[in-house]
Formats: sequence, C-alpha cells, structure tokens
Amino acid sequence: MRVSYVTVRKRLTLVLLIGFFIFAIIDVRLGYVQFALGEMLTERAKDLWSRNIPFEPERGEILDRNGVPLATNVSAPSVLVVPRQIENPAETAEKLANILNMPVEKVYKHLTKKTSIERIHPEGRKISHEKAKEIRALGLKGVYIAEDSKRYYPFGSYLSHVLGFAGIDNQGLMGLELYYDKELSGQKGSVQFYSDAKGKRMPDMADAYTSPVDGLNLKLTIDTRVQTILERELDIAETTYRPDGMIAIAMNPNNGEILGMASRPTFDPADFQNVPPEVFNRNLPIWSTYEPGSTFKIITLAAALEEKKVDLLRDHFYDSGHVHVAGATLHCWKRGGHGSQSFLEVVQNSCNPGFVELGERLGKEKLFEYIKAFGFGEKTGIDLQGEGKGILFPLHRVGPVEQATTAFGQGVAVTPIQQVAAVAAAVNGGFLYTPYIAKEWLDPVTGEVVRRQTPQVKRRVISEETSKQIRYALESVVAQGTGKGAFVDGYRVGGKTGTAQKAKDGQYLKNNHIVSFIGFAPADAPQLVVYVAVDNPKGTVQFGGVVAAPIVGNIMEDSLRALGVKPRKEQMEKETTWLDPRLVKIPNLIGLTKKDLQQQLFNLKLDVSGEGDVVIEQAPEPGVKVKEGATIRIYLGTKR
Repeated sequence: MRVSYVTVRKRLTLVLLIGFFIFAIIDVRLGYVQFALGEMLTERAKDLWSRNIPFEPERGEILDRNGVPLATNVSAPSVLVVPRQIENPAETAEKLANILNMPVEKVYKHLTKKTSIERIHPEGRKISHEKAKEIRALGLKGVYIAEDSKRYYPFGSYLSHVLGFAGIDNQGLMGLELYYDKELSGQKGSVQFYSDAKGKRMPDMADAYTSPVDGLNLKLTIDTRVQTILERELDIAETTYRPDGMIAIAMNPNNGEILGMASRPTFDPADFQNVPPEVFNRNLPIWSTYEPGSTFKIITLAAALEEKKVDLLRDHFYDSGHVHVAGATLHCWKRGGHGSQSFLEVVQNSCNPGFVELGERLGKEKLFEYIKAFGFGEKTGIDLQGEGKGILFPLHRVGPVEQATTAFGQGVAVTPIQQVAAVAAAVNGGFLYTPYIAKEWLDPVTGEVVRRQTPQVKRRVISEETSKQIRYALESVVAQGTGKGAFVDGYRVGGKTGTAQKAKDGQYLKNNHIVSFIGFAPADAPQLVVYVAVDNPKGTVQFGGVVAAPIVGNIMEDSLRALGVKPRKEQMEKETTWLDPRLVKIPNLIGLTKKDLQQQLFNLKLDVSGEGDVVIEQAPEPGVKVKEGATIRIYLGTKR
C-alpha cells in the first residue's frame, strides 16, 4: 500500500516537532542543572572528594582580676592519617610506632581503617614538638601533623578545685572549665583538601582553609595576692596539724566577689588522671555540708537584735554551765559555766545556754524565718559546679530541743559558702549577695570586655543599725573574747569561733571536730570576710579559737595590706593573757641626738645606720605597737 507524499511530510514534521520538544526539555533541564543547581551539585561533589584536617581553636585563658594567667594553652601537635593515601601501611606503621612509643600492630590498625581521616589516639594526641618534627622529616604520604593545643596550669595545684581541668579534647570536665565550657571552647576550624575515590590528592584543586574562632578569655574575681596567702596558710596548717581536710574562703562582703578559695586535700589539674575522684570531684568550700557550731550564733544574734529581743549591754544572763530543755540537758563548753554576764559577754564567751535563751525569745517560727532569709537551706547560686544546699529541720519537726540546738549551731548542716555569704550580709549593712567568681569575658584578640558580671543583691535581711551592733559585738569577740587568736595589731578585726562535733551513724564522734573561724575587717567598714575550717586537727586542743582563729588573723593581716587597706592606730584594746607577748608603742625618735638616745628607757633594740648626730628617719613609725625587744631601724644625719 503506497503512502502519499503528504502523509510522509506530516509524519516527518511530527517527528521533527517531537524531537525539538525533547531537545528543548533536555536543554531546559541542562540549563537548570547548570545555572540553578550547578553550585549545589559542585559543593556536593566537593564534599565527596573533600577531606578535612581539623584545627582546634585556642581555648580561652582564665585570668585573675589583675590579669595574671591561671589557665592558659601550650601548643601540642596531633597526628592524623588518611588511610587511602598510605602506600605502604606496614612500613609506615613501623616508623610511626618507633616515634610514638606504641605497638606496631596498634598503629597498623589505625592506618588500615576504612575511614577518610583517622586520629592515632591517644599516643598521637598532643605530642611534643620534637616528635612532630621527626614525623614531618619522614615525609610519609597520608600522614599529617595538625596544629593543636593542651591546657596548661602555670601554678600547679593552686586554685585547682575552682579552675577544674579540661580533657584531651580540650573539653571542660570540672570546675570553671566545665561551668563555662561553651564560652571558653570557641569554634573549630579546618584545612580542606580534595582527593579521588582512591584517596589520592587532586592536584588541580586548591585547599580551603577555615580559621578557628578562639574562645573568650575569662577574668575572675580571684586576687592572686589573696589566693597565695590562703594557699600558704593552709600549707603551714597542714604540716602543723595533719588534718583530715581544710577549707578557706575570702570574699568582698560588699558585692559577693570571691577573692580567694582553697581546700585540702588538693591536686594538680594537669595530672588529674592520677588523683582519686573523691579528691578532685569535691570542691569542699561549696560542697561540704556539716554542723557549723558557734559561727552560726551570728545568725541567732542578728535575728534577736533585729527583733529587739535583746540589749547587749543592759540585759544579763546567768550561765550555770548547762540548761534543761524539754528533758534534755544542754551544756556550755566551759565546765561550771560563765556565771553572770551581759549578753555582749555571752557573745564574747560563745556561751551556748545564752544563745538557747535568745532562741527561746525569738520562737522557732521567727528563728527559722531569719535562718532562711540569710540563705540557709538553699544554694547560694555561686557559678561553680556541685554546690550543696545544706540541711534544715522542717518547721513541723522542730521541737524545743531542736530549736535550742539550732540557736547555737547544732542539728543544722550548712556549707562554707553559705556561712560566708550570710556573715557578709550580717556585717555589710544587711544585704545578702550572690557569691560569684566570673568577673568579665574578654575578646582574646582585642582584650575588650564582651560581657561583665555585676553584683546581685538577693534581699535585705537586717537593718544597718543591727549590722552595726553585730560588728561591734564580733569585734569584741576578737579583742576580748574567744577569738583573740585572730587579733591583728593595726586592724579592727571582728569574728566568731566555731567548734563543731562530727556525726557518724547518728552519733557524735569523740575528739573529732571541725574547728573554724569566720572573721571580717575593718570592723567599722568591712572590706574582707575570711572563713577557715580545719577538719580534725591533730596534736592540739580542738577549739576554733586555738587552731582556726590564728590562721584567719594571719590571712587578714597580709591580705588587707595586699589590698591596700592601711592600718590604723584606733582599735578596740585587746585583753591580754599570760600567753600573749607584751606589746609596746614605738616612741618618736626623730630629732633626738645620739646622747638623747642613750638616756631613753625602753625595751627595744636599735639598728643604727648613717653618719651624723641626729635621728632623721625611723622605721616602724611612731605609735606602732611591737613586741618587747623588737628592733627599730633609725638613720642618723645632720640637723637641718
């Protein structure tokens, strides 16, 4: 059957149109792929070809308030391998094993893993620059040295529980390193190179570098001058008393800034792997919970004064040595009691029955209202991991005996940081601050402040007038009461001793106490609060006034001088005992001649220098109290 020419043309035209339509669709698709999807597909292809060598950011440094580095970084290269690029795994493994001091078989397993990039872990992590140089010199294909760093703590165990430590991947694991890990960590960078399916580098494609973003630097409220003094005194006490543990905290009572914090036992953050977890996991100043003993009497005193339940000078109390409460006999620490005393003397003598009386005048509801207002029974909110909140009796379970023992610091459990914050509120005018330790966040390049922590007032607990009376009473404790060991000539120091029995299995231990002292100075305008607790000191009488008070006195004297607080001549006169060294005031020798000096009658030694007949300089200056027999340095010159 013949097909007409017209039919053939129609069919050819139809085929042609269909062909044009198909090619149009292909062209549109190619154009769409080329122009619309081209960049995305290229990136996907690059992802298939690409291999990333990571570059770790510099972890932010931790500095004290004056810029002294407490935690920094040191360069520590790491070994990376691209298994598909390694030509002779056995030979490469042997060469690397010799340098990295590891079994050849272990290296070989890393080199033959079916991964794009493999870390030799842990032997190839954070290696020395000498080892890195040796590996580079071998020129092994597929073996790379990546820039890396590790944490460095220049002062060793100094401030260890506060700083904490970082792991091998520079991740924070404890302390501030963990609490502020996100801010300190920064963002990773990388070098990206391209290789084919066999892992060989593609020479016609340039490497891509993404720079890491370093972490922010953290400036603390810690003052290394104060911290050094705390560490020194704890070291001395550890040698002297061989205690089970020790705690020291120094805080600015006017804003909550922690100036120093230390504890024993301690550890080196760079060697935390070889330290028992119970040592590095427990930051005792914020974690440890125990009965406070007589330091807690400050809270009872504050409540009684604020509620006008007592007049320190006019009201009197007779202490027979014990008091009966609901069938229980509660004893004073002094056998036979203190007899008749004013309530100021009750505070000075740390008389338990006297504070039982104050507790009864307050009543349990009002007493516990103030205890909670001062922050006990809840966390202070300090920016450190692992804070405890203490233990208080539920109010419905508080009977007469529980009320009485709570009034003098037994039957409740508190943390050291709670006590410091509460006493700071008692002496600073009545304001309870949240303690904090992170002061500022700094840009690591410019050093500019990115973010600043400001003091946080939780509430006002007592009035300024009540706070003034507390300061006066506690200054008298140091000058004339149980806290004489903390007396510092030239500085008005106030404070309170504490001697707390330790309980185990529901019973108090014998001859096993936590002795403590909390002090502040200057007493009329406090700039510093210091708390020290010593757990079970050996070879001594276990009283806070004997063990802890002198430690606080030493810390106070040196810290106040370091902080620029000048000594003053006006202070409450210390009541001396036969154990105290006799003090004499240095006379004014300036202007006296050699002959005049020979006629002076004082029990002091002279260290004379200079040529001349007249005293033109002396040290210490006139009016300063020193021990009898101390040396005065004088300089002789000519009279002007």
